[in-house]
Amino acid sequence: MFQEFVEERIEGDGATLFVRRAGPKDAPPLVLLHGYPQTSAMWHGVAPILARSYQVVCPDLRGYGRSDKPTSNASHEPYSKRAMAGDIVAVMRRLGHERFLVGAHDRGARVAHRMGLDHPDCIAAMALLDIAPTREMYAGTSPEFAQAYWHWFFLIQPNPLPEQMIGADPEGFWKLKCFNQARGVNPFSPEALTEYLSAFADPAAIHASCEDYRAAAGIDIEHDNADQGRKLDMPILTLWAKRGVIETCFDALGLWRQRASHVEGEALDTTHYLAEEIPDDIAARMSEFFTRNPIHLEAAK
Repeated sequence: MFQEFVEERIEGDGATLFVRRAGPKDAPPLVLLHGYPQTSAMWHGVAPILARSYQVVCPDLRGYGRSDKPTSNASHEPYSKRAMAGDIVAVMRRLGHERFLVGAHDRGARVAHRMGLDHPDCIAAMALLDIAPTREMYAGTSPEFAQAYWHWFFLIQPNPLPEQMIGADPEGFWKLKCFNQARGVNPFSPEALTEYLSAFADPAAIHASCEDYRAAAGIDIEHDNADQGRKLDMPILTLWAKRGVIETCFDALGLWRQRASHVEGEALDTTHYLAEEIPDDIAARMSEFFTRNPIHLEAAK
């Protein structure tokens, strides 16, 4: 995976992140953010295609993969999307990018949402895969949603309940959760799956990912409420799985239009793991969207 990509660790804003990157030095910068419980390896089918035309940066979020796993606190602030977004902005600035494009899936898309609110001048446009806004998803919880996204409610239980239960069989939990979201099949390449399972075997990664969800149910919603209706102003492309929970339980476009001023999108015939099920299509759709909503390179430096 990721042939011709540089792999390095870059200091963020309180955590040092493992980063894969490649692409022409004079091309627009594009950061790709992964979801739970994965790593930047989820972009292995998409990133090499986009790296022909973009400077592609694929970090492991704090708490995941080979990135730092900071000590948390009672408010779970170190795993707030605000803290995680701060890492991404800092990493991109260290790479020389003041303004950039964003493609993001699952938890990474929630980080991107907060990054767009906290650092609007940094982001030219965003493509978000298979989420609706966190606050609105919790507020719209139905029996169907709770049954399908049971892990949202399990992972936020106080430490050490989920940590101990997951830690008893990390690989079994990972496969149960992720294969279930793919309608019982395995959509992952052997190389990516090996990386995911190896990373998730670390008790620190299990705890950090639980903290990510605890933050989402608490301090992240507090941050959203404090925005007092402020919307994202950059162009947003949202794509979601036709065979997934967002399509079944939520009005994705309607909810995003409550939180952003310029939104387009549609459901695609996949399950939750769009970038790994249809990588060519996702790369093409991102490229077409970013071409219509370009970043001016002089503003990116």
